Amino acid sequence: MSELAKREEEILKFWKENRIFEKSLQKPAPKGEFIFYDGPPFASGSPHYGHILAGTIKDAIPRYRTMQGYRVPRQWGWDCHGLPVENLVEKELGLKNKREIEQYGIEKFNEAARLHIMKDEAQWKEEIPRTGRWADMEHDYKTMDSSYTESVWWAFKSLYDRGLIYEGFKSLHYCPHCGTTLSNFEVAQGYKDIEGVAVTVKLPLVDEPNTSLLVWTTTPWTLPGNAAAAVNPNATYVKVSVGGEFFLLAKQRCQDVILTCEVVEELKGRELVGKKYKAPFDYYPAERKVYAADFVTLENGTGIVHIAPAFGADDLALAQKEKIPLIHHVTADGKLKEEVKDFVGLVAKPKGNPRETDEKVSAWLEAKGLLFKKDHITHSYPHCWRCDTPLLNWAADSWFVAVSKIKSKLLAQNSNIRWVPEHVGKGRFNNGLASAPDWAISRSRFWGAPLPVWRCTQCKTVKVVGSLAELKKEAGKVPDDLHRPYIDKVVFACACGGEARRVPEVFDCWFESGSMPFASKHYPFSKSGFDPARWWGFGAMGYPADFIAEGLDQTRGWFYSLIVLGTALFGRSPYKNVIVNGLVLASSGEKMSKRLKNYPDTMEVIGKHGADALRYYLLSSSVTRAEDLRFNERGVEEVSKKLLGRLDNVASFYQLYASPEKGSTLESGGLRSNLGEHPLDIWILSRLAELVKQTTGGYEQYELDVATRPLAQFIDDLSTWYVRRSRDRFKEGDKAALAVLRQVLYTTSQVVAPVMPFFAEDLYRRVREEGDAESVHLSHWPVAGATDAGLLKDMSRVRELASQGLKLREEAGIKVRQPLASFTANAKLSSELKDILQDELNVKEVKVGAELALDTMLTPELREEGLLREIVRSIQEWRKEQGLTIADRPEYTLAANAEEELVVQKYKKEILKAAGLKDLHVSKNNN
Repeated sequence: MSELAKREEEILKFWKENRIFEKSLQKPAPKGEFIFYDGPPFASGSPHYGHILAGTIKDAIPRYRTMQGYRVPRQWGWDCHGLPVENLVEKELGLKNKREIEQYGIEKFNEAARLHIMKDEAQWKEEIPRTGRWADMEHDYKTMDSSYTESVWWAFKSLYDRGLIYEGFKSLHYCPHCGTTLSNFEVAQGYKDIEGVAVTVKLPLVDEPNTSLLVWTTTPWTLPGNAAAAVNPNATYVKVSVGGEFFLLAKQRCQDVILTCEVVEELKGRELVGKKYKAPFDYYPAERKVYAADFVTLENGTGIVHIAPAFGADDLALAQKEKIPLIHHVTADGKLKEEVKDFVGLVAKPKGNPRETDEKVSAWLEAKGLLFKKDHITHSYPHCWRCDTPLLNWAADSWFVAVSKIKSKLLAQNSNIRWVPEHVGKGRFNNGLASAPDWAISRSRFWGAPLPVWRCTQCKTVKVVGSLAELKKEAGKVPDDLHRPYIDKVVFACACGGEARRVPEVFDCWFESGSMPFASKHYPFSKSGFDPARWWGFGAMGYPADFIAEGLDQTRGWFYSLIVLGTALFGRSPYKNVIVNGLVLASSGEKMSKRLKNYPDTMEVIGKHGADALRYYLLSSSVTRAEDLRFNERGVEEVSKKLLGRLDNVASFYQLYASPEKGSTLESGGLRSNLGEHPLDIWILSRLAELVKQTTGGYEQYELDVATRPLAQFIDDLSTWYVRRSRDRFKEGDKAALAVLRQVLYTTSQVVAPVMPFFAEDLYRRVREEGDAESVHLSHWPVAGATDAGLLKDMSRVRELASQGLKLREEAGIKVRQPLASFTANAKLSSELKDILQDELNVKEVKVGAELALDTMLTPELREEGLLREIVRSIQEWRKEQGLTIADRPEYTLAANAEEELVVQKYKKEILKAAGLKDLHVSKNNN
């Protein structure tokens, strides 16, 4: 474990023993409450880089706002329900599908899910604080708690009473493995490019011998469910002759489908409407004919569409309009039914080989003379984001939130949100809202909050319950555990004399996640910190959030569910400012995979380089702007060594020269702007003011890269210019220099506190004086002092000249320790700045001329002074090797040649003082 990591663990212990986080919530908050919502993670598995990235973003802003004078509650929560958990439990129990879960027993399965979801809680409670994040994990909420579910019920009934919840029959994407439908934004997370089969099929007309419609489909497995064909009524179609057969298709598509078209007849699509044809399969006897449909396009295919109402949204809509029969030839577990005798038991879209059944259907059609053409294609196809099974379009019942009714409100609310980066909110998210269909919120599964809907088995009347009290009034008794199967046993009498039983579905877990702002507070049943009616005033009670943050994928997940439920229930968006982060990928650009072991363990990285180095590496990158980051441990190591290591050395340098009592070098808890008159002091204080302004501006705009990146250059300026150029002043006991350095380190500790909380605390404790706050995180955010713009510009020019002068030395092969007569600068400088440049270049004089020049002529006097500096340097290196402190005064024996011996004799007094020696002896060295 590195020294920095050990120190972090000591700071963690200090925070815990002194309850610093709790004190940050209890201290006076003159600016009121800053509301932050935390998107709850699953407790299964260990925290990965994605959690650490999002968690660090969620930690930095609240730390900054706390130091500004806000109170920032940070309640931790656990996402407990949903198919991701069910799939993990299935694997643990050796179950293969939904049917086997039912055979195993819902009660036993859900109990296994309950145990699984919290199995890694202890690891999270250990590792999350180790990353530097502050969160109240002792007073957490869990989405599986009955109190949380009751608030979800309240939300459902509130929307139902307002006409924003309805039960409908629609074509939805369906996972045959999970046995449930998915919402549109869940589907959007699982698209993959796959190899597929596209077939052009002959549909022989009943009344026109030797003539067939040509239809095209990329899902041959749906052809046994064919119920109709559709044409564009306004398009032009042609009858063509090919090899003695006649075919009908759109004129515009003719040359793409048939290379050489011999047109026999031309007609409008509406003239084809009503024509009857023979279905390619006779498993479901019924009359098939052609219908008009505006959704038929001429961009691909034949211009005639095969209609399978059970497996497509447009198909179903046409079937409902024209009363076309619904043919469901696939079972709920995705297999072709018994009546489909040639393919019985085949999986419609097999996982691992999604084109297998399509190929077999294609081969059958070819054998029967019904296949006109087959093509192999690559297309984007939706897969279940949880189990990776290819999805099916599926006509099914579901409960919906009528997003279409509030779409204009959603768009208006989104226009008031600050998104970082802006293009995500104003583009991707806004477009998603504009095109969003109604939200399917019910799932035919087990481990989830139950829908509070009871339906009479006799008269089919629906009763929606909005609270436990309401249910008790109806049923008399309610189980403590609201999960299935216990809640399913609650029945009550209907007014018709029948029996009301709960519908079997559970909530989409995204509905629960979107309920987090109020359900985590058990609103409206408990008034603990949530009052949506007070959002406009000082000290708003919990709504809306001033800040939230999550990954880019949550534009279709948590961000979406929050704004839909918040706007529908309370009339406005539940968040004001959003930071959207990208993905942390392996260094190769691949997705991080435990199986492939293509990334370093998070805790090992923290142990080697420190959590602060990892935090800065992440927050200063473009991953905080929704861009992906290829994780490279060398980047973390560089932060640890170059940034933290350098600042640590400056702090150690300060401690070396600070007097034991330190003295009142800084007003308690504040800054002084009148320290020192030396240009280096004024310059570093101006740079400090710039740093405070830049960092504050970045945090205010929620741009974490802007807030953190200036720190690296400032530390470089502080270490390699201010401290190095001021060393002699410190050695000589210059109190102004010491006071300025303390002020700089004190303020720097505050500026870095949100991003590097451990190091900030350690640095603060090294410069803290009586009267200062107990912790840097309990101190006030610094106010930027005045800047001397002219001096900043002039000092920048001095450093540029120094760099050019050192380059001339290097070209001449003369070390910096060797004094030279002069350097000619091509810029006018004040006498103080000339002195600084003179010291940096180790020249006797800085002149001003038209061109840069370095006098490299070595006089005996200059050579003698150079030897003197070499001798002092060698002694100081020896002191460092021996681990001596500034207070140690040892004796030293120098092995010197004749020339060096003369220098020692001449300058012994100066050497003793410069090298901190009690005495200096010389031994002969004939080299």
